[in-house]
Amino acid sequence: MLQSSLRHPVLLLIFAAPLISLELTAEAQSKPPSVPLSESILARIPTAYRAEVSAKIRQTEEIQQQAEKMPGDELVATVLHVLGDMPSESTFLLDQLEREPSTALRIDLIQALEKHWQSNQDLSVLESHAASDADVTVSIAAAEMLKTIRIDSLNRLLNTRMGAAMAARDARSTGLVLDEQKLLQQTRYGIAFPSFMRVPPPLFSVVPAAKPIRVLAFGDFGTGSAAQKQTAAAMVAYHKTHPFDFGLTLGDNFYVRGMSSPDDPRWQTQWEQLYSPMHIPFYAVLGNHDWSGPDSPAAEVLYSAKSQSWHMPSPYYTFTAGSVQFFAFDTPGIDEAELKWLDEELTKSTAQWKVVYGHYHIYSATRGDNKELIARLLPVLKKHNVDVYLNGHDHNLQELRPEGSVHFFVSGGGGAGLYEMNPYDRSVFRQKVNGFTVLEADNNTLAILFVGTDGSELYRRTLTK
Repeated sequence: MLQSSLRHPVLLLIFAAPLISLELTAEAQSKPPSVPLSESILARIPTAYRAEVSAKIRQTEEIQQQAEKMPGDELVATVLHVLGDMPSESTFLLDQLEREPSTALRIDLIQALEKHWQSNQDLSVLESHAASDADVTVSIAAAEMLKTIRIDSLNRLLNTRMGAAMAARDARSTGLVLDEQKLLQQTRYGIAFPSFMRVPPPLFSVVPAAKPIRVLAFGDFGTGSAAQKQTAAAMVAYHKTHPFDFGLTLGDNFYVRGMSSPDDPRWQTQWEQLYSPMHIPFYAVLGNHDWSGPDSPAAEVLYSAKSQSWHMPSPYYTFTAGSVQFFAFDTPGIDEAELKWLDEELTKSTAQWKVVYGHYHIYSATRGDNKELIARLLPVLKKHNVDVYLNGHDHNLQELRPEGSVHFFVSGGGGAGLYEMNPYDRSVFRQKVNGFTVLEADNNTLAILFVGTDGSELYRRTLTK
């Protein structure tokens, strides 16, 4: 999960898809090249920071054009955060924090310096602002940052204790540590999510075992944008001639900070009106934006009781349909309990095809390798010969080179702003377009199709057994 910003929820996008970033590596910068920031962007940066930003930050012209559209305060916060990710800039930003008269910019600086605070034993500057900054909102921002740092430190200690418990095969101790880590995690992000709502239901079935199935899948959509509406309309049109049995969502169901409650009016405008006309059930997972609002995870689970189309019995769960067993996996909230659950459910599965779907990528031409999921999730997928890992998060359509039996697909073209891709040796197919994925399965074949907003088939991969 990602930490939410006190003033700028859009700061979550820094982690999801930087609008401004460090210069690309030599391989990646060839297409497209990174160039100095434009004068029009620099003119929107406060004078005291302009020279440093100009000297240190480069980005592609395309992404700079996207940055031009950002509101001024969000652009400045994003740029400062990028500087904060550079260890060499800590001294400059700390000096600015002590002399900055703007309340808003002091909050931005505190948040931008998170990597510095995390790696530095001396937190006296942060503690001073928490105790005595002239503006109480800055004090609260400093206190929130201190909370984050100290919770992360406690989690590192518990990870060490976890290692000892697991080495001793002490299931009781392992469970107690996991329970404490879940509580710390919820405290860190201010999330009101009861632990009982994270318990998955038993395996259930949505389509009889002998029936061939056609499934719709898409992620990164809940913006209310014209692109979301156009892509949803294409799904409805496709469904009329190629009927779906059900659908999957791949997270970032609602931007920027998920849903406020099961009664949020956006359930009607950004879900029911767009997707319910297909009259099929959807089995959803959470993305980082769904986790970023304190009430959103619970709201998205509870809305299942209010909708004919929306189903999320918990953040992770499994069900069968035809010859396929689907495993909905909560990648932003991944913990050892969820990994243990997945390992056990895959061990029990007798399905011909196994499809795991979640929000974060394992491989992607936009962000490259996801080291955490490669280390923690991929070994489980390979151990059990999973056939497909399907994710959103990157706003485009991709197939990546398989590893063992596992085939990787990215389907994040549901309606949010599209993302560029870099040269990447695992790319098999990639296209920067809005669109959706179709899975067609029987006992012998599993086909994965990408479909554009005009209803045309952009790409197809067929697996056989």
